[in-house]
Amino acid sequence: MKQASLLLCKLFIGTLLFWLGSVLVNAEDPYLFYTWTVTYGIGFPLGVPQQVILINEQFPGPPIEAVTNNNIVVNLINKLDEPFLITWNGVKQRRTSWQDGVLGTNCPIQPNSNWTYRFQLKDQIGTYTYFASTSMHRASGAFGALNINQRSVITTPYPQPDGDFTLLVTDWFKMSHKDLRMRLDAGYALPLPDALLINGVSKGLIFTGEQGKTYKFRVSNVGIATSINFRIQDHTMSLIEVEGAHTLQESYESLDVHVGQSVTVLVILKASVRDYYIVASTRFTKPILNTIASLRYLGSKNAVYGPLPVGPTYHIHWSMKQARTIRMNLTANAARPNPQGSFHYGTIPINRTLILSNAATMIYGKLRYTVNRISYINPATPLKLADWYNILGVFDFKTMLSTPTIGPAHFGTSVLDVELHEFVEIVFQNDERSIQSWHMDGTSAFLVGYGSGTWNVDMRKRYNLVDAVARHTFQVYPLSWTSILVSLDNKGMWNLRSQIWSRRYLGQELYVRVWNDEKSLYTEAEPPLNALYCGLAKRPL
Repeated sequence: MKQASLLLCKLFIGTLLFWLGSVLVNAEDPYLFYTWTVTYGIGFPLGVPQQVILINEQFPGPPIEAVTNNNIVVNLINKLDEPFLITWNGVKQRRTSWQDGVLGTNCPIQPNSNWTYRFQLKDQIGTYTYFASTSMHRASGAFGALNINQRSVITTPYPQPDGDFTLLVTDWFKMSHKDLRMRLDAGYALPLPDALLINGVSKGLIFTGEQGKTYKFRVSNVGIATSINFRIQDHTMSLIEVEGAHTLQESYESLDVHVGQSVTVLVILKASVRDYYIVASTRFTKPILNTIASLRYLGSKNAVYGPLPVGPTYHIHWSMKQARTIRMNLTANAARPNPQGSFHYGTIPINRTLILSNAATMIYGKLRYTVNRISYINPATPLKLADWYNILGVFDFKTMLSTPTIGPAHFGTSVLDVELHEFVEIVFQNDERSIQSWHMDGTSAFLVGYGSGTWNVDMRKRYNLVDAVARHTFQVYPLSWTSILVSLDNKGMWNLRSQIWSRRYLGQELYVRVWNDEKSLYTEAEPPLNALYCGLAKRPL
C-alpha cells in the first residue's frame, strides 16, 4: 500500500512538473500597451511659440521603457491633417516587416483614423528611438526614446548604474515641416538648422546625481541633418553600448554621434560638488551650433561656470579615427546568454557585394538625390503588399544596379533582391563633400571599415574582421567610403535609407527584399489582420 501511495505521489509530482514546464515554455512574454494621439500643438523650443507635432501632448513623445522580448502594442491615432506613420529606428522586427512603419511596408494612417502596431523586441537590448517616417514630419517633432533593458537573468559587463538618463539631441529649424517640404519640392536644399535641442529645449535642462555614484547616459541623435559631438565638462565617459551591441569600455572626453545613431555611456560623478556643462555641438558645419544642459551634483550651490568644454569642429580624420576605436566586447552577453563574439563574422565567405553611391543631381531642373543614379519614388502600393500578393507593375529588380554606373539620373522604385541567409558586403561610396548617414531596417551589420577616396577590393585588407561593432546606422565621411558585412537572416522588405531626411525625402533610399520561396511562420508572419490596404492592394475576402 505504501509503495502504491508512493508511486501515485511520484506520478502526481511528475505530472505537475510537466504541466508547469509546459506552461512556462508556452507562456508569452509580457505585453506593454500604449495609446498615442498625434496632434499639432504649440511649443517653445527656442523660447518663442512655434507649431510642433505632439504625441499625447508631449514633445518629445512619451518614452517606451521595455525589456528584451517584450511585446509592444501601440494604438496610434492620427489627428494631423496629413497621412502619418512612425518607424521604430533599430528595432529588427523579426519576421514582421509588416510593422516597420515606412511607406514600403505600410499604407499610411489617414487623418482622423488609427492603426495599431504589434511587434516584439525579440532578442534585443540597448538604446533606440522612434520617429515619424512620412514626409518631413520628424522635423517638427513626433520622435521619442525606446530603451530596451536586459532581462535579469542576463549579466551585464558593467556594474548596475545608480541612475539612467536619456538625452534626445536634435537639430531644429524655425521653419515648419510644411515650409521645409515646400522648399524641397521647389528644388532647393535645406539651410543649416537654427539650433540644437536636448529633449526638446535649447537650454535650462538639469540632470541631477550624487557624488561618487555612476550614471548611465543614453544619447541619441534624432535630428534630420547634422552630426553632433557630445561631452560633459570635467568628466570622462565610458562607452558601454552602441545600438544594441556591448562595446569595449574605452574612455572618451567627447563622442561623435551621427544622424540616427545612439550610444550609451557610463559617467562616474567624482568631481567636486557643483554644476557642470553638458554640451552638444554640431560637427562639420559653419557656424558651429551649441546647446547646453547641466549635470548637477546633489547639494550643489554653484551654478555652471567657466568656458564650455572644447570639442572638435570640422576635423574629419579625428572623427574617423575615433570611430575605429569603437569595438565590440566579444566576451559580453547581449540579449542572449551566449557571448557576442560567438558569431565569427570574419570567417564567413561573402556571397554578394553591393556598392551604393550617393549623389546630388538635377532631374527636370530640380534638386534630387540618388543612389546609383536612381532617385527613389514611393509607389501608391506598398512594396510589401505588392510582393506578398504578386501585384504586377509596382516594382521590379532591374530598376537599380548593385554597382554604380555612368549615365543620367532618373526616377525609379529601387528594390534589390537578396536570398534569405545570404552574407552580403555593402559598400557606401560617398563622392560628395558632405557627410552621409545610412540606416538599414530589419538587421544590424558589422561596420568593418572606413577609408578616404574610392573603394576597391584591396580595401578589404583594412577590414576589422574580429571585433567590429554591429549597429544599424553607419556614417560615411566626405569623399570616403564605409563598408559593412551583414547576414540577411530576417525575411521581409527592408528600407535602406539616408538618415539625413531631406536627402531621403528627395530620393536617397531603396529597399532590400530578403526572400526565399518557402512560406513558413518560422521565417515570416502572415499579414496582420488589421493591415491597411491602399493603391492596387485590396483587402482579401
